[in-house]
Amino acid sequence: MADFLLEIGTEEIPARMIDSAREELAKRVSDLVQRERLAEGVHVESYSTPRRLAVVAKSLRTSQPDVEEQLMGPSTKVAYKDGEPTPAAHAFAKKAGVDLNAIEKVSTPKGEYIAATVARKGRSASEILSELLPKEINGVYWAKSMYWRPGKTSERFVRPVRWMVALLDNDVVPLEFDGVTAGNRSRGHRILSHGVVTLPDPSHYRDTLAAAAVVVDRKDREYKIRKALDAATRTITGARWREDKDLLDTVVNLTESPSALLGSFDPEYLSLPEEVLVTVMRDHQKYFAVEDAGGKLAPHFLAVLNTNGDPDGLIRHGNERVLRARFNDARFFWNTDQKLDLRQRVELLKSVTFQKDLGSYYDKTCRFQKLASLIAEVAMQAGITVRAGVVHKAALLSKTDLTTELVKEFTELQGVVGGLYAKAQGERLDCNQEVANAIGDVVYDHYKPVSMDDSVPRSIEGAIVAVADKADTIAGMFALGLIPSGSKDPFALRRAANGVVKIIAEHKLPISLRTTFDDARTEYKGSEAELRFAADDKCTENIAAFMRERLDFYLREVKGFHYDVVNAVLASNADDVVDAIARAEAVTAVRGSEDFIAVSAAFKRMKNILKQAEEKKVHPLMNLGEDVASVRFKMEEYEKRAEHPEEAALIRAFMDVSPRVQAAVQLKSYQEAVSLVAGLRKPVDAFFDKVMVMVDDEQKRTARLLLLLAIVSQFEIIADFSEIVTERT
Repeated sequence: MADFLLEIGTEEIPARMIDSAREELAKRVSDLVQRERLAEGVHVESYSTPRRLAVVAKSLRTSQPDVEEQLMGPSTKVAYKDGEPTPAAHAFAKKAGVDLNAIEKVSTPKGEYIAATVARKGRSASEILSELLPKEINGVYWAKSMYWRPGKTSERFVRPVRWMVALLDNDVVPLEFDGVTAGNRSRGHRILSHGVVTLPDPSHYRDTLAAAAVVVDRKDREYKIRKALDAATRTITGARWREDKDLLDTVVNLTESPSALLGSFDPEYLSLPEEVLVTVMRDHQKYFAVEDAGGKLAPHFLAVLNTNGDPDGLIRHGNERVLRARFNDARFFWNTDQKLDLRQRVELLKSVTFQKDLGSYYDKTCRFQKLASLIAEVAMQAGITVRAGVVHKAALLSKTDLTTELVKEFTELQGVVGGLYAKAQGERLDCNQEVANAIGDVVYDHYKPVSMDDSVPRSIEGAIVAVADKADTIAGMFALGLIPSGSKDPFALRRAANGVVKIIAEHKLPISLRTTFDDARTEYKGSEAELRFAADDKCTENIAAFMRERLDFYLREVKGFHYDVVNAVLASNADDVVDAIARAEAVTAVRGSEDFIAVSAAFKRMKNILKQAEEKKVHPLMNLGEDVASVRFKMEEYEKRAEHPEEAALIRAFMDVSPRVQAAVQLKSYQEAVSLVAGLRKPVDAFFDKVMVMVDDEQKRTARLLLLLAIVSQFEIIADFSEIVTERT
């Protein structure tokens, strides 16, 4: 057995791409060695720094095991004629490398064929890795990749490959990728090492590079950075660095030998909003913020270095100087922006394009302001307290910060700046400070959530404005035919739709998805944008399918419901997010009971029978021309004509349970409703044990089909129980 090391050395890789590429490369190597029978259950370790991706696969076979396999040839009718081998038989024997006498006859479902058992000698691991790894390396996905040699016939990679290491124990694997030949020589830290590092074998990979000032394990670098940040912060009494996972992930992938330094800035800059200061430090300089014991921002910052320190303070002074300039810019833009209040900026939105075919942000604001008011009205009718005036004004002002100098310079502050300005300009907006703060919070939050891990807007007004904004975008893009497909979603419509579902779910907004998006589409009527909409008007159906998919994702991945529960609930109704969650919770609560499992299996049987009847053109609705609602009221008539006592018993049980289920559904008491449905187990089981539905007698068959149809249609308002997976199904 042998260990294998692959290291790909490059120019600096963008930090955001490293983690996924490292994991993919590790998986590709693992799959390769298992597929080629070099290992079973191989243990793979993966490493990365800004300049390298590496994989160590342990305990590989040095060669494939020899195997015997049976090669199939032509049929015996083709291989033999008059008992003598034909040219086809000779050709097969030559191809298989065996004598004609070694050929055997094999019977298969398709007839009799000739075959040969041949021994395949295993290839060496070095030969296999040398041949197949270049394809795996070239197959690693990058959001952006490049050529770095003349001509476009060479391989692409994220950055130019400068060296490669491929070792099987202490032997070099003759691997080549785009003109770079693998060896046993890696590279140490650019500044803190002498450059070239010779690796004796895979087991010494980490230690050898550590001696060259390179920490190859991502987890080790994160630990080292945390310890360095802690140590630097302890020099200030009562201070602590502000945890920021995304920033930490970034600096981990920007360094090979990290350390940290503490810098300071003039406390006068603390007069600027904290969000502005932190954004400048975090997004523009990759600095960690420092806060005091009360959680307030302190006039200090922490920078992570890719070196062993700053003994003379030169790096610290340089960072402080750069940060001071950035803070001065922010303060200048803040003061400049106050010359116009947000109301005056509404008109300026006419010159800011939202989307080339959907008009300006002014057009968008007018549309979703009306939509937000409609949603607010629905919420209020449902008994939810909503400040309609706050919704109306916040929607109007929500995009105005796009015209500010601060957002132009620091685009990450979009929305945040608008919220801060609304709070700061209360009197100028003709409202008291309480209302100004409420409007500011709505504007501040209305882009939320930016991911499923992000929080939703804090207030009900913010939730309504955020839903209206996202719905307007989705409706317009779908009407243009710009529908996400596969991995392509240039307008982040999936993220917007996920946000709509999450907001409605967490704020329990009693709104219909279909109505909301129909209203959003209606706001485009008569506009220039409508003239550019797709000719086939399938917008409503496409959006409904899209939102069902997003709701499905939310229920499974975020709420954790089992897939068959989600299928059952959404098959009934995927239009009301809050209601779907309640029904999924109810089904989940009783899903494991014996009665429910039995009834679910029976529902599947009922639907199969009804489908069979429809295929045979004996569907009850076709025979009687009645709708399902009218059939329910005639169960007593069918009970009188029932041939079997089990049939009459099921009718009585259904008639008894049906109104109670309806009452429970009306009160949204879905768990009670599902339990009542599960209580039908005994009469349902008895019915199917004794009664044949698809009989020749048309009157009896129709009555029994109508009974099944009534049961299925009545209880499908909760969920399609036939979707529940049981042992019986």
